[in-house]
Amino acid sequence: MRIEKPTLVVDSARVERNIQRMADKAVKSGVVFRPHFKTHQSPVIGEFFRKKGVNKITVSSVDMAFFFAEEGWDDITIAFPVNILQIDRINQLAGMIKLHLLVESTETIRFLADHITDHVSVWIEVDTGQKRSGIDAEDKDSILNCASAIEALKNLSFGGLLTHAGHTYRASSTEEIKRIYADSIKKLNSLRDKLLRKGIKEVKLSVGDTPSCSIVEDLSEADEIRPGNFVYYDLKQLELGSCKEEDIAVAVGCPVVAKCPRRNEVIVYGGAVHLSKEHLVDSRNCKIFGRIAMESGEKWGTVLDDSYVSSLSQEHGVIKTTPEILNQVNRGDILYIIPVHSCLAANLLRDPLILP
Repeated sequence: MRIEKPTLVVDSARVERNIQRMADKAVKSGVVFRPHFKTHQSPVIGEFFRKKGVNKITVSSVDMAFFFAEEGWDDITIAFPVNILQIDRINQLAGMIKLHLLVESTETIRFLADHITDHVSVWIEVDTGQKRSGIDAEDKDSILNCASAIEALKNLSFGGLLTHAGHTYRASSTEEIKRIYADSIKKLNSLRDKLLRKGIKEVKLSVGDTPSCSIVEDLSEADEIRPGNFVYYDLKQLELGSCKEEDIAVAVGCPVVAKCPRRNEVIVYGGAVHLSKEHLVDSRNCKIFGRIAMESGEKWGTVLDDSYVSSLSQEHGVIKTTPEILNQVNRGDILYIIPVHSCLAANLLRDPLILP
C-alpha cells in the first residue's frame, strides 16, 4: 500500500512483542490480563491478543463494547462510569456477553437495579490519586455503602474495586511511578480489608495504567491488570521510562508538501485532526508535537536528533529540522511522526496500515 495521506502505520512484530511481554508478566504475577482495547480499536490487533490466550478485554465506551462483542469478544469491562442515558444499549449488551460495569455512587446502583434486564458484574471505581472520576479512596464509608448495595441485589454481582492510577503520567521518574503504584495498591488493599471485615464475601482488585504495569515487576497484589497503551507505546511512555524507542510500534506516515529552507522547516500533510494537540516540553521549553523518522524500507528508521513537529494546525504539520535533513527531504516523500499519545492518533486514524 502506497501512503498518499496521513496514515497510521503499525509494526506488527513490535506489537506482538509488547503483548507477549505484558502477558508473560501477568502470568508471572498470577493476575488476570484484561487489556484495554481503546488504544488500538482494531479487530486485527485484537486477534494478536487472542493468539496469546487473552479472552477478557476492557473498553472505554458502550459503542466500543458493541464493536468488539460483534468481533466475538464475550467478556468485556466498560472502564468508564455508567452513562444511564444509554441503558437500552447496555441492556442489549448484557444480553449478549458477560458485561462488567463501573459505578461511583449508590444513585447509579439503584438506577441499574431498577432498569437492568440481564445480570451484570458491577465494579466500584476508586480514585487513588488521579482526581478524575471514582470515589476517593479515603471515603471508605461511601465505598462500603456501594459494595453493600450491590451485594443486596439479585441482578447485580459485586466485581470488586477498580482504579486507574493515571497520575503516573505526571511522574518525573520511574521511581516515582513505582511509589504511585505502591500507594494505590496499598489504598486498595486497605479498602478490601475493610469490606471483608464488614461481611462482603469477595473483593477483587483491578489496576490499569501502562506506566505502572510496564515498570513494576511484581503485580501480584492486584487480581487483574488492564493496561492499554503498551500495545503501541508512544513518546510520552518513552519519556516516562515505560518503554524503549524500539518498543514504539506506531508512527504516522505523512506526505511532505512544502519546504521552507529559510526557516529550516518542512511542511507535511498531517495536522491536529490526525495527531491531536498532545505535546511534550523539552529542556529548551519547546513544545514537541511529535518526533520524526525517515522511511526505512516499508517502515521507519531511528528517531532523528534535532527534528520535531513544532506546531500543528488542522491539516498542516510544521517540522523543525536541520539544513542537512532538509536537503535530504523532497516534496512527495513520506516522513514518519512518532506520536506523543498513540491512543489519540489511533482514534483519529481508524484505518491503520499494519506491516509485518
